[in-house]
Formats: sequence, structure tokens, C-alpha cells
Amino acid sequence: MRKRLKQAFAAGLIVSAATLMSGVAVNAKGTGYLFVSNEKTNNISVIDPKTQKVIRDIKTSRRPRDMHFNKERTRLYVACGDDDVIDVIDLEKMAVVGKIATGASPETFAVDEEKRRIYVSNEEGSSLSIIDMDAQITLNEVPTGAEPEGVMIGADGKTIYVTSEVGDLIHLVDVEKGHVLEDVVVGTRPRRFAATPDNKELWVTTELSGEVWIIDRDKFQVMGKLEFQPPGMRKTDVTPVGITMTTDGKTAFVTLGHAQHVAFVDVATKKTSAYVLVGKRPWGITLSKDEKTLYVANGLGDDVTIIDVATRKPLASIPVGRTPWGVVIDE
Repeated sequence: MRKRLKQAFAAGLIVSAATLMSGVAVNAKGTGYLFVSNEKTNNISVIDPKTQKVIRDIKTSRRPRDMHFNKERTRLYVACGDDDVIDVIDLEKMAVVGKIATGASPETFAVDEEKRRIYVSNEEGSSLSIIDMDAQITLNEVPTGAEPEGVMIGADGKTIYVTSEVGDLIHLVDVEKGHVLEDVVVGTRPRRFAATPDNKELWVTTELSGEVWIIDRDKFQVMGKLEFQPPGMRKTDVTPVGITMTTDGKTAFVTLGHAQHVAFVDVATKKTSAYVLVGKRPWGITLSKDEKTLYVANGLGDDVTIIDVATRKPLASIPVGRTPWGVVIDE
């Protein structure tokens, strides 16, 4: 009997160790874990930044791209472009537990927790879907220019900004009436947004013109643009996509695509203060809560680069799935 108990206890230890190593039974609230969407392997890589290793892969619908947590950080919503759905991931189970139907080829989206709405750009549907989060039904389908991508909720919650890649337009959409109020023309192939904390400026990456355009939000007019020239790179390689800002609005970080750099930009002077070399075709980017670390998804490098913001140096490269699109952090 004693021998059998010892054997059972030893087996239990082995199972427990294997469970921990596999990342099972992870409660993701405030873990600091990174979640990386991989378009071609149809999965989310979960990274522990402390060990700089992938601890779990979560299978998703086809072509996962943009990701957002719910307010409680118990769910992660993932736009899956080839199955026309947003997957709902339970972060305790680390598994997909639901799917929300969208328009054709959802790419990016924004979540309004107060109104319980999701606003989704449908790349192939040339529309913005307004979805009821609880009922999981589409309330309205707003026509846009071809290939909409970037989505951002206005400061008052009554308007939505949407980029049209093919139209070279930024749309201002009335949420309640469900139609475009105004358009503004920007550079070629606008992609994603960032806004200054004072709500005065809207920054938009324009991939094929290699720029960031700045829009006056009150007037909804272009007020300027930025250009980039990282060392050793051709101008045609500069293809900005991802963008984020510090909470004080002093510094913006822009991924430069085929130019393989991240630009550090002084927001007040509109000047680039540094270029940091990363992997192949960086797109998605996120900043840690303490704003000391940047995480960059390199779409053609199949990895994530970690950057120390203070020293402006890359610290590590972490392999993930194929064609990582975006990265978010659970903090």
C-alpha cells in the first residue's frame, strides 16, 4: 500500500509539473503576458516576458489579426479575417469559447464598454459593422471606402474614425445615425490611428506614402505630416503601419514596415529622435503599462522584438507563429 501511495504521489508531481510547463490553468488577469496574433498559423502565441518564452498557443479561427481585452480582462476578442468572425477567448481557460459574426474580412475594431458596442472594419466588405456585444448581432452596417482598416472611437463616443486604404480617406462616422458625416484626404494607404491625450490631434499612418498624417480633430482637417528616413534604408522601404503613444502624449512610436525600424517621435516638435532596428516588416506594436518596454510584432520575421524605451535598444527577439499581425499585453 505504501509503495502504491509513493508511486501515485510521484505521478501526481509529474502531471503537475507538466501542467505548469504547458501553461494550462493560467488565470490571465494582470499576468503581464503578451498575446500575439499569427495570421498564417491561425493561433495566438502567449508569451511570458519574464522568461521571454512562448508558454501557450491558442487555436483560433482563420487569420487572426486585431485583438482587444474586455474591461475585466477575462476575455480577449480577436478579429479573424478569413472566417468573418471575432473569436471570444476565455483567458482562464485559454481557449475560444464563442464567435461573433462580422462583415467580410474583419481586420481592426474598437470596443465601447459603456454602450456595449463593437465597431469593426470589414476589409473586403468595405463597411463598418456596429455590433451589440451582448446580443452578438449587427445593429448597422455603414458603407465606407474600399478596404477599411483603422478604427478609433471619438472622444465623445458619438463618432468613429475609420481609415479607407484604397480611398486614401479618413471617415468620420455618426454612430447613432449610422452614416459617414465627413471625409478627409490623407496620404496613400492609411492604416492605423493614435490620438494625443488632449484630444486635439489624430495621427494616422499612411503605409505607401511612408508618412504619418496629423489631423486637427476639432476642424477635422489635415494640419501636417511626418516623413521618415532610417539609416541605410531606401525611402521606398518606409511603410508605416503600427503606432502608439505614451500616456503623457510626449512620445509616439511608429513601426516602419519594410524599413525594419521603429521610429521614436517627439510629439511636440514633430521630429524623429531615434530609429531602432527590429525584425522584418514590423507592424503591430504595444507599450507596457509602466512605459518602459515596447513589444513589436515582425510580420515577415515571425518574431516579436522587445525594446527598452530608455536606452532605445532591442533586448530580445522571441519566435512566435507565422506572420504575426499584432501584440497586446495583459496589464
